[in-house]
Amino acid sequence: MSEGTPAGSGGRVLTVPNVISALRIVLIPVFVTLILDEDTTTAGLIMFGCVVATDWVDGTIARRTGQVSELGKVLDPVADRLAIAAGIIALAVRGVFPVWGAVAILVRDVAVLVVGVFLLSRRHVRIEVRWIGKVATFSLMVAVPAIAWGALDLPLAAAATAVGWVSFTVGIVEYYVAAAVYARDARRALASS
Repeated sequence: MSEGTPAGSGGRVLTVPNVISALRIVLIPVFVTLILDEDTTTAGLIMFGCVVATDWVDGTIARRTGQVSELGKVLDPVADRLAIAAGIIALAVRGVFPVWGAVAILVRDVAVLVVGVFLLSRRHVRIEVRWIGKVATFSLMVAVPAIAWGALDLPLAAAATAVGWVSFTVGIVEYYVAAAVYARDARRALASS
């Protein structure tokens, strides 16, 4: 967790990583529209997969080029959560991802978001992303498009379905373990503020 501005971060707004994060957000309505149209669902699924797969790009560029910023620390996870939520909802509405699976992911995201916003706005404390949270997000970013790929009966559907459900099972467990870790971090932040 951090309070104020950590060493090595900046107040810059217009950086390459921030532009990439913003672009990922701008592409959300595009892939949602494509997913919801039966004629373009595959294109939308591929675009969704590309948007969530680039999750690591903005953070890697920020660290390697010294362009880590306070805005980027918020914008990157917001882009991740928005893209995942929008894609999951669109795929569930389209009928190629189970509603219960979408709910399991979204409930956890909303809970973590509410606590995070409360801590940041009321206590000026941000809970840092933990490694297990990143691994869980990666697992689910593999799982959701793979399950939808299989449900659409696209090439290698059986393999995609198997990979998707294994990734989902591992990822959803990690997701809730990470939520428990974040809850502990939040309690510590409240106790120390």
